[in-house]
Amino acid sequence: MPTRIIKKYPNRRLYDTEISSYITVEEVRQLILDGEQFEVRDAKTGEDLTRQVLLQIIAEQEQGGEPVLSTQLLSQIIRFYGDSMQGFMGNYLERSMQLFLEQQNQFRQQIGGLLGQSPWTMMNQMAERNLDAWTQFQKFMAGQASAAEKPGDTKPGGKR
Repeated sequence: MPTRIIKKYPNRRLYDTEISSYITVEEVRQLILDGEQFEVRDAKTGEDLTRQVLLQIIAEQEQGGEPVLSTQLLSQIIRFYGDSMQGFMGNYLERSMQLFLEQQNQFRQQIGGLLGQSPWTMMNQMAERNLDAWTQFQKFMAGQASAAEKPGDTKPGGKR
């Protein structure tokens, strides 16, 4: 499947050539969430502006809600620019993110296996186990009560 091309105009508007319509930065974010492959190109020069738009999306996401990147982490990343290890840092972050995503996937699959077909199935199973435990507890208590009342007891508390 060819890469989707989004053109960025000098007025900062984004034009999605696949749907022949202007789109917002939020819609570009949705493309990312949907796993779409795309490039953002300057409409005049053809320069690749994809990283610039991705950084803009990150900046907007960091400003609203709960940030993913702490001030300390951002400062540490900035310190790598111009450092002799700069070339390794990007590759390291990419590999770390890939490993994290793989582990997250495995965790979700394991949780999915525990949940069964749906959360309702799990809730029903939990309710059935709780009901069984409660029934056994009641039988146990009834057995204890009947054992406390031995034959021949005439007064409460087992006194004769």
